[in-house]
Amino acid sequence: MSKNRIIMHIDTNSAFLSWQAVYDIQSGEKTDLREIPSAVGGNQADRHGIILAKSIPAKKYGIQTGEVIWQAKQKCPELVIVPPNYYLYMKCSNTLYDLMKGYSPVLQRFSIDEMFLDYTGLEPHFGDPITAAHLIKDHIHRELGFTVNIGISINKLLAKIAGDLKKPDMVHTLWPEEIPKKMWPLPVGDLFMVGRQTQKKLLDLNITTIGELANTDRKLLQMKLKSHGNLIWCYANGLDESAVHSGYFLQMKGIGNSTTIRFDVTDYRTAYKILLSLTESVAFRLRAAKSCCRVVSIEIRTSELNYYTHQCRLHNATNITNEIYRNVVLLFGEAWKGEKIRHLGVRVTDLCCDEYMQASIFDETNADKKQALDTAIDIIREKYGNTAVMRAVFADYEFAPMTGGSGAEDYPVMSSIL
Repeated sequence: MSKNRIIMHIDTNSAFLSWQAVYDIQSGEKTDLREIPSAVGGNQADRHGIILAKSIPAKKYGIQTGEVIWQAKQKCPELVIVPPNYYLYMKCSNTLYDLMKGYSPVLQRFSIDEMFLDYTGLEPHFGDPITAAHLIKDHIHRELGFTVNIGISINKLLAKIAGDLKKPDMVHTLWPEEIPKKMWPLPVGDLFMVGRQTQKKLLDLNITTIGELANTDRKLLQMKLKSHGNLIWCYANGLDESAVHSGYFLQMKGIGNSTTIRFDVTDYRTAYKILLSLTESVAFRLRAAKSCCRVVSIEIRTSELNYYTHQCRLHNATNITNEIYRNVVLLFGEAWKGEKIRHLGVRVTDLCCDEYMQASIFDETNADKKQALDTAIDIIREKYGNTAVMRAVFADYEFAPMTGGSGAEDYPVMSSIL
């Protein structure tokens, strides 16, 4: 591991709620959502009222991400709920990324609300790392209106942990010599790659903190947890040699949207409309991420809460809405068993950069024209809203022309950086 590297992790504080608050204020709203009990959540009337993000005042009431809205309302009756707006989040994320280009040529856009910045060798331009981090943090707040946490260390793993030490609007370091004091006392569940099942196994071994994990016999961990034991031992000791990879969401495992429907669906026509609405949203996000997909999948949850999925691999990668939807329809026809449907989802995976699309004899005709059409529609929708251009099938307004949640699940923290 090179001790000469300087890596920063930049993480937006309460991103979804902060971005909505800034947008509202810029639109003339007097109330700042960040200063009152508020949350971003789904529509409870549509059977998917889940808290996706919360303000600091809401956190004081014990409101947690992932709980249903009615439970949150019981804790705080005056809680203000705002719907998720992925397209706003994408714009804010793009703006933040563009601003950071002025501080380093090497950025890794790791999730929608966080990124890594390689600051190695840039001290002559912006000063020592701590001075530069405060400069960046204050610039973001002044220019964009929201706050970030910045963690600094010699690798991405330690920089990420540093940034999470205390929030909001803070700069933290986690140099190797600071690991015993700052990182090792933390609960073992706070370590990347220690999920619920791994944490349970570690607790069975009486390993409760990251420090205890770091000082556990490596062979014992390998015996109990196989190769994963060796991996988390390295992380507990701050070992990470991964580079900051410049790119645009290449770490995403997939892009998906799903919706819980107001009523039980029992016919193909209604199911197809919902799937088209979901596909429109997924394809838009796929193109916004400058990516294409090679695998398309659907998910079905019945009124009896039975759940199953079906997927197919495409002949060639695509981000064309019609092509993705054509496969969605085929998958649904093969998968649906005729039960009453409560929940539908569309997901695309095995992503690649859209610069590397390769044509073949299996491609649909006029692919270039259809890509250009999709791009033109995206631009209009970004400027004037999702209903500015919509398919005639949605003219009855039974369903929104673009359906889906915030997409936060598509940008998992520390998904595959190591």
